Amino acid sequence: MATSTELVGFPRVVPVFAISGVLLLPGGRLPLTVFEPRYLALTDDALGAGRLFALVQPAPNTVTDTVVPGLYSVGTLARISAFGETGDGRYIITALGIARFRLAGEVEGRSGYRRVLAEYGPFAADSLPQIGPAVDRRRLVGAVSAYLSRQGLSTDLAKLESAPDTELVTALAMASPLSPEEKQALLEAPTTLERARLMTAMFEMALLAEAGDTIVH
Repeated sequence: MATSTELVGFPRVVPVFAISGVLLLPGGRLPLTVFEPRYLALTDDALGAGRLFALVQPAPNTVTDTVVPGLYSVGTLARISAFGETGDGRYIITALGIARFRLAGEVEGRSGYRRVLAEYGPFAADSLPQIGPAVDRRRLVGAVSAYLSRQGLSTDLAKLESAPDTELVTALAMASPLSPEEKQALLEAPTTLERARLMTAMFEMALLAEAGDTIVH
């Protein structure tokens, strides 16, 4: 019987681009500047092998339940959708999020970068239509806008007003100024709806905490 990995046609072994504080969700696009020798080599290898690689956040020492030491247990399979070179040896690429996966182990690395075994089965539902309650868009956008405004950051979210729920939540989650731990939590949220609720709670709590600081001081 074919495994879930075989059924979807995704690679079992994937090279890892380990970046802290970066979130890539399926369907999202992430621009990256590549300059470390190991990741330049990874990019070269990926370009010759389907343009696929994985984005996985390094895990802090306090996280001890990881399958692969030093890496969080959930990452994102990505495809290089755009590639360019600079005059000083760097690459400029755009990574398109394809699918989430759970790290199932590690194999021998190449040219300084790590490679892991990917299990896509736990996130097979990502490719199915989202059925259930709609995202509370007004509350989510309101919380994010209020937080960004308070931080003096851009709050122009008008271009997302007509976007579908998944596109809206993906864009906000990837662009929001959150900690690596918070971004990992958003990555691991089971559904778009739960991701939206979690993100709303994060920003509402941050706003309440800032209001409390203002009152105390």
